[in-house]
Amino acid sequence: MSENPSIKETLDFEERIVLSEWSHRNCSVAEYQKMHGDSLAKFENFWASIANELEWFKPFEKVLEPGEYPNVYKWFVGGRLNLSYLCLDRHVKTHRKNKIAIIWEGEPAKSSNEPLEVRQISYYELWRLVNRVAYLMRHKLGLKKGDRIALYMPMIPELPVLMLAAARLGVIFTQVFSGFSSEALSARVNDLGARYLFTTDGYYRRGNIIRTKDIADKAIKDCPTVEKIVVIRRIGLTDINIDNNRDVFFDELLKDVPYNVYVEPEQLESTDALYVIYTSGTTGKPKGIIRDTGGYAVILNATMKWIFDITDEDIYWCTADIGWVTGHSYIVFGPLMSGATTLIFEGAPDYPEPDRWWSIIERYGVTIFYTSPTAVRAFMRLSPDYVKKHDLSTIRLIHSVGEPINPSAWKWLFELIGNKRCPVGSTWWMTETGGILISHTPGLKLVPLKPGTNGPPLPGIEVEVLDEEGKPVKSGVKGYLVIKKPWPGMPGPPTGMWGEPERYNEVYFSRFGYFFTGDYAIKDNDGYVWVLGRSDEVLKVAGHRIGTYELESTLVAHPYVAEAAVVGVPDEIKGEVPIAYVVLKTGVNPGPNIQTELKKWIREKIGAIADPKNIFVVSRLPKTRSGKIMRRVVKALALGKPVGDITTLEDESAVEEIKAAYEALAKELEAAKKT
Repeated sequence: MSENPSIKETLDFEERIVLSEWSHRNCSVAEYQKMHGDSLAKFENFWASIANELEWFKPFEKVLEPGEYPNVYKWFVGGRLNLSYLCLDRHVKTHRKNKIAIIWEGEPAKSSNEPLEVRQISYYELWRLVNRVAYLMRHKLGLKKGDRIALYMPMIPELPVLMLAAARLGVIFTQVFSGFSSEALSARVNDLGARYLFTTDGYYRRGNIIRTKDIADKAIKDCPTVEKIVVIRRIGLTDINIDNNRDVFFDELLKDVPYNVYVEPEQLESTDALYVIYTSGTTGKPKGIIRDTGGYAVILNATMKWIFDITDEDIYWCTADIGWVTGHSYIVFGPLMSGATTLIFEGAPDYPEPDRWWSIIERYGVTIFYTSPTAVRAFMRLSPDYVKKHDLSTIRLIHSVGEPINPSAWKWLFELIGNKRCPVGSTWWMTETGGILISHTPGLKLVPLKPGTNGPPLPGIEVEVLDEEGKPVKSGVKGYLVIKKPWPGMPGPPTGMWGEPERYNEVYFSRFGYFFTGDYAIKDNDGYVWVLGRSDEVLKVAGHRIGTYELESTLVAHPYVAEAAVVGVPDEIKGEVPIAYVVLKTGVNPGPNIQTELKKWIREKIGAIADPKNIFVVSRLPKTRSGKIMRRVVKALALGKPVGDITTLEDESAVEEIKAAYEALAKELEAAKKT
């Protein structure tokens, strides 16, 4: 793999930001590298010292040992702890007892005359409620350690309550994203073998009612292990189907549970499973990643300090959905373990107005803001006035997650949201890692910032970038990102993947012998990692390999373009060629030759080999409710194939718009043939 010109151009953009309020904590790259090297040289001692910051019921006897299956490791062997205890009990014994643990804001009504639905729950109130729900699970539903349940829940406070109550008992749970279809829900419930399914009557999304109970009913027709559906009344629907032999209402189960009931937290082995989270591959059924208890607690406790620099005064907001791993780790367990105030919101970022996020930051005085590049690029196409009319001066730290952040999106966050005074980091991790592994670390020392990079690997984390033959590449050369050493929070014992030890090894270890992340990356001369996107999202044009992320990032760098999606289609001559879909910034009047101009831009920035066959200008891209572009849908449309399940799409009209664009192109080509 040779050095890519577009990557070199990105690397040359190493604008070092000097922040006066952080300057006393800055360290040089050399100082950080020494700190990192020391952590790897004394690997087990290092992680033992980090783990000892937690409160263990029983101290661990050994830091790390191999599991029963290849490449599955046991962390902090012999130790016993409980995440519900770490998130709640230890705080209610301190000054945090009456501190706000959760601020929740429901979706605003269409009319501004109606008050916002807001709940603020203290650590003591949350502890009481979790104990009551744990009692309900144990004594009314008969759940015990090792049993499995499924949660099909929207973004309401009852979701973290159920997660914490299950953790208290050692009940393994899986939270299924509330935007998933009945088929997706059924597959996950069956794979886990869940005894109970917890859901709601419905919830609000952009002023519409999403009827989750109806979807759940359809899903469990093929789920023989489910004994009952427990229904939380979110919006008070009276016309949902209720099977009296199967369905029970949460509030009716809870109403006679005493307010002051106490459930002793189960003393779980560090290696016991906490939850199973499913991540979809390009083919085959979803992969059920097992999350252990002790290793997961350690990586979350460390990263909340190192990366988010959490203090008692912070109002912390991660904008993800709890249905994804980001929400598990950095909305629920991580912040609550740290004694933070975590903010949860229901609804869409731009409903009922495009300034909803900025109004939330102003309303609650958010200090730490954790969001996604996809959301940022969507906001970038709008007028900056939506941001400027709100006071965002409370923000002191910004991070992004989910995909690589291009320099223009980084600068937008730094200049407009942070007003050039806040560090802006780009964290890298994935469902499988459990917690962040590559990032700038304001909570330790702030190494110089570079727009677009993820930063150096965290202390105790060893990564490498390899070529096709598994050999390390030179600085600045693109390769495959691998994790060389085990890490706390990695897929847990006994099998790494729920019931599929062979698949776990085949997917993650068969190619290089190390954990293969599936991402392309480069390391620069300072050891910073630049993750470039999925290695399976690569086009091979006339023998040249071109990453879709590189094309998308180049398009977004054009002054007219807010968002872009690139996919490959077969070509008789070149084998494969890219086609692109772009969303223009609001207020742009590009003229009739915008496609020609963008093609010229691509040729100038990357080369003629990357010239897209077609560029379509659309008003929106097909995205999930969490803001992720569904490239498989875009590709299916390009190939004229069925798009499959699109129930997770935020707005299905985006699909129709792309279809119409293809139909218009086909008519133009037909007319051209006739003339």
